[in-house]
Amino acid sequence: MKTILVVLGTRPEAIKLAPVILELRNNSEFKVLVCNTEQQKELSRQTLGYFGICADFSLGVMHPNQTLAGVQARILDSLWGIYQSNSIDATIIQGDTMSVFCGALVSFYNKIPIFHVEAGLRSYDNFEPFPEEAIRQMVARIVDLHFVPTQKAYEALVKENIAKDKIYITGNTSIDALRQLSKSVLERGGGQKTLNLLGIRLNNKLVFITTHRRENFGERLQSILLSVKKLAQEFLDHQFVFPVHPNPNVQSKVFDYLKGLSNVILTSPLDYPETICLIKCAKLILTDSGGIQEEAPAFGNPVLVMRYETERTEGIEAGFAKLVGTEPDRILKEAHKILRLDKDKTRLDSSRNPYGDGYAALKIHSIIKNFKGRK
Repeated sequence: MKTILVVLGTRPEAIKLAPVILELRNNSEFKVLVCNTEQQKELSRQTLGYFGICADFSLGVMHPNQTLAGVQARILDSLWGIYQSNSIDATIIQGDTMSVFCGALVSFYNKIPIFHVEAGLRSYDNFEPFPEEAIRQMVARIVDLHFVPTQKAYEALVKENIAKDKIYITGNTSIDALRQLSKSVLERGGGQKTLNLLGIRLNNKLVFITTHRRENFGERLQSILLSVKKLAQEFLDHQFVFPVHPNPNVQSKVFDYLKGLSNVILTSPLDYPETICLIKCAKLILTDSGGIQEEAPAFGNPVLVMRYETERTEGIEAGFAKLVGTEPDRILKEAHKILRLDKDKTRLDSSRNPYGDGYAALKIHSIIKNFKGRK
């Protein structure tokens, strides 16, 4: 039996790795251990619990007002102990967080194969997104199997001289998670009860907003919040729902700008089913999230991406998303184009979703099963 350690720490990682974990655990050839670094402690635990997954190792590495160097040092040190105390045959990482970087690095130090889910995304600007773009590029040099979501991601790795026999196009596992959720929850109205209790109206005039990216802290965040405030004041018949990220750099600013507006609902972070319910029902989504850029096309929803670069350009090219930066004039101009229309006139063709068919985990399992080790 081969022992695989899955390293994750954030809610998006938990969502995207849950289908892979569950698929691998169906195979008696594998023992799958899950390490939660707890970069987003409550959010990641909550999401793993939804999928019926409990972490085998919980690191609790986050401290108030920490530095990137500080969190990196704590994750590296904690992971080192796990690898020294357990016989690990392979490591699975997903995406571009500090948990990804540290998981790959400690696995490399122990000469253990590394499998990267959602590999190959690139913006080619090391500070957009920061530090994720640099993490992806650095990790790529030591990964043994690259599971890429799209042809463009495949081409990016080939361009960087990654061997083609290490790269596999699988689609994005976020679509797997959506497919599973749709079967078990959304079709039975899941998520709606909680949203109704919060006073959220799941009608045709719902605007869903998220922001949390490190590169948007400071003046950029103020510009985003000013834009949301102006939109809420102009479109009084629309409801603006904003689950507020717990990072204090975000939380205090959001409440300072938006509390007291009658058509703005500020909530704590929502469970995965409630979040997907909002994505599904929204007339417009304003976000700097990478995951939402992948999930929204499944429902034909228009997305304004409040960033200056995105590593998910497939959604932009397919017309599902528009890159608008953080300047109020641009955000307001593009939001007006959508909010002034009836919802049914803003829907996009979800069959053109560029991020996969919902069976990425099955493909990943097959490739790992046939992995013969390093050449």
